[in-house]
Amino acid sequence: MKLALLQMTSGIDPARNAATLVDAVRSAKRDGASMLFTPEMSGLIDRDRERGGRLIVAEEADPVLAAVRAAAAAEQLWVHIGSLAIRREDGKFANRGFVIDHRGAIRARYDKLHLFDVDLPTGERWRESAAYTAGERTVVATTPVGRLGLSICYDLRFAGLYAALSGAGATVMAIPAAFTRPTGDAHWHVLLRARAIESGAFVVAAAQTGVHEDGRTTYGHSLVVDPWGDVLLDMGETPGLGYVDVGFARIADVRGRIPVIDHRRPIPPVEQAP
Repeated sequence: MKLALLQMTSGIDPARNAATLVDAVRSAKRDGASMLFTPEMSGLIDRDRERGGRLIVAEEADPVLAAVRAAAAAEQLWVHIGSLAIRREDGKFANRGFVIDHRGAIRARYDKLHLFDVDLPTGERWRESAAYTAGERTVVATTPVGRLGLSICYDLRFAGLYAALSGAGATVMAIPAAFTRPTGDAHWHVLLRARAIESGAFVVAAAQTGVHEDGRTTYGHSLVVDPWGDVLLDMGETPGLGYVDVGFARIADVRGRIPVIDHRRPIPPVEQAP
């Protein structure tokens, strides 16, 4: 089965970002993909919260979501939108991913659980929680590529989430991202490979890349990793579409050799030794 990943450099204009996404849907279908995966914040990246906030609207009014749904229906292609900035009913923002089916219907939604509040050695300071509200649910969706466990970017660092997803039947983990360059250089590949190995699952990580209009720089290197930890696709830093053929018999093969899911036990309380 062929998977398509869009690596993009999203900007501050949702209309331009939507056009990139629609073109990707058409190209992925033409090239025989079964499903397209896009990065975190596919519709808008803007660190100017006043300017960007004016463009964040409710889900039903979001022009990027509407454009992708229409394209998915026209091309009859499933799409995982890594995430969009969405205004919730309470007026707060959510970093929300969507699974769109071949008729353009929303099959699943996931709001990012872990928010990126960090101070990096480079001097970069990020406070995602200043604008966004964390999600409260874990989600597994049935798709043409199998049971898809949903997560977003910083979630990658929390292994317990992927244990819960694989325990609930996920065989593919979607980890769309907009990783910073310093954290990407240090941790991106090793964390993605670890999540695949410990879950006995494929990892599909579509990423933002390059220098964005708002001045930030993202790491790129959209990856697909198999359940043994082998990297099947690494897109480097160039925007565009990448493709990979995956054989899902690999999941049963790896889980049969090292049945980590079957061997999991409840973790007892930590004993505080003197």
